[in-house]
Amino acid sequence: MEYSDLVKMAIKARDNSYSPYSGYKVGAALLCKDGTVVTGCNIENRAYGPTNCAERTAFFKAISEGNSSFSAIAVSGGNDEPEICYPCGVCLQVMAEFCDPDKFQVICGKSPDEYEVFILREMLPKMF
Repeated sequence: MEYSDLVKMAIKARDNSYSPYSGYKVGAALLCKDGTVVTGCNIENRAYGPTNCAERTAFFKAISEGNSSFSAIAVSGGNDEPEICYPCGVCLQVMAEFCDPDKFQVICGKSPDEYEVFILREMLPKMF
């Protein structure tokens, strides 16, 4: 699958964001090694602690559906329009639990034509 296609799916996943407190909508598209793509969005809570990021939503959905091997994730966030945003430390640590840090790709996208690609180890060099 092309990175641009994953970014498109992440941008579309933003539409389902529940973010009445921050107004910052995030979508993620997680590519499983079998070719399945699982999307997620951020889901906020008035108490903030129970808030879940888009990346973790996608991972938890995928794992609960029996997928456990992953190749890449695309993430897009922003208030009104999509912009490049980066996963938080908690999401990166979840990725580290399930992904090869030297192969798993993290694609941070504003549009299908404008994105940055990292390997997980670049984003979280000192994993727990």
